[in-house]
Amino acid sequence: MPRFRVSVAAVFLSLLTGAVAQAANATQCQSNLTQAGAPPNSTKVLILGGGMAGVIAARTLQQQGITDYVIVEAKHVFGGRMSQTTFGTNGSYVIEKGANWIHGTQTGSGPANPVWLLAKNHSLQMVESHLFTNITFFDYNGPNDYSATFNASLTAFDNARALAGQRWQQNQTDLDLRSAYNYMGVSPKTPQEEACEYYQIDYTDAYRSHRSLDAQDASQTSSLAAAWPLVSKRGQNYNYTFDSDVGYSDVDMLSVDPRGIACIVQAEAATFLNTSQVLFNQTVKTIQYSQSGVTVQTESGYTLTADHALVTFSVGVLQGTDVSFEPALPDWKRVAISNIEMPVYTKIFLQFEEKFWFDTEIGLYADQQKGRYPVWQSLDYPGIYPGSGIIFVTVTGDYANYLEQLNKNTTQVQLEVMEVLRRMYPNAPDPIDIFLPVWGRAPLFRGSYSSWGASFRPQHSYELRAPVKVPVSNTSGAYLEGENAANNIAACIKNSTRCPSTS
Repeated sequence: MPRFRVSVAAVFLSLLTGAVAQAANATQCQSNLTQAGAPPNSTKVLILGGGMAGVIAARTLQQQGITDYVIVEAKHVFGGRMSQTTFGTNGSYVIEKGANWIHGTQTGSGPANPVWLLAKNHSLQMVESHLFTNITFFDYNGPNDYSATFNASLTAFDNARALAGQRWQQNQTDLDLRSAYNYMGVSPKTPQEEACEYYQIDYTDAYRSHRSLDAQDASQTSSLAAAWPLVSKRGQNYNYTFDSDVGYSDVDMLSVDPRGIACIVQAEAATFLNTSQVLFNQTVKTIQYSQSGVTVQTESGYTLTADHALVTFSVGVLQGTDVSFEPALPDWKRVAISNIEMPVYTKIFLQFEEKFWFDTEIGLYADQQKGRYPVWQSLDYPGIYPGSGIIFVTVTGDYANYLEQLNKNTTQVQLEVMEVLRRMYPNAPDPIDIFLPVWGRAPLFRGSYSSWGASFRPQHSYELRAPVKVPVSNTSGAYLEGENAANNIAACIKNSTRCPSTS
């Protein structure tokens, strides 16, 4: 009997920064899909979503000898939140609205990050970033070297991870970071300390693990999430990304490929998919399920049926009303989903006539108001995109939500951003171009990345994967989760006695 599964993925592609390139073609990487006619209305497996999880799930089914499946994708290309757009006064650059870094490669002969291997297989152009050692420091008075404070914040965060890991082992309720820092006596008290905490928690760990900290405020975030790599060392999870003792490594590889980082998903899809296995430009509206199968209806009127369905939508979509399940998911499943958060992470890209800022990769700004345009990264940097005149600033949480409420009023955004930049550089000129993506209000995503909430307990992670007695499989993640869910479906199709047990 088929079963239903909800999972949160171990994500190795974060949502951050922009790739810059000349005359990129967003669809060239998937242009080699084998022509085989239109997809059928009825199939064995429906894969809902064509991001990393969906494409890897399809490839896994293919490797298991199951070819009777259809990917349903709302956009005209694969990639999900890996997405790019042209930028600059003459449109000569492409910036990534979503993922740009691959976090973790390989340590010695240990396990390799499969996303990194995918990037190498498709010759993605990458350079290594040095996000913790190549920083210039500023505050509201201008340049100010508080690097010693920054290094102390790194130690404090590592200690918080260890504390949270202990609580996980004892199946205790997670601590929010403010409580953990108070317990350890290291709560930030100055704007400089708050900026360092922000960089370590709200910025870098937000994009690094996708099981990380809610980018709202330390009092609202989960310290357990930050301990996840330490837990993996004890064999309780497969997210080895940042535990260099047992896993991938702590190396950050920045994509500088003119095709965009989504090319690794699109090109991989083109190695095995044909046109009868893909339905583009179809947004799922309703998922009806019963013991006899699953029926999916799209906003444009398509009706598709299958024995199984694998749902790869983001947690933000699952928590909302953009897609309805009929009947509704069980209470215990919805509780587990609701304890995952989907914060917003916004980048504001600026282009100037010429570079006038710091020569490091990162500029960290400490304001009297925490989170006010704090993290700046130069894309006009040797080995990245010299001569581009492009820099971007990242905001999270309340500030990111505020920017979305401005509804892309770039005039107001520019006024606020330049006020901060001119505290760093009083004679900074006006930019010649500005762009910011919107994720929280995007109906296909409803946020930027998934994050444990402080109320999340170990039991919730198991309940997210636990099956219920319906023929749907649901995942809100990326590579490994898509692979895992597809393997479970393949095992069930081949042998009903291997279907997951129900609860």
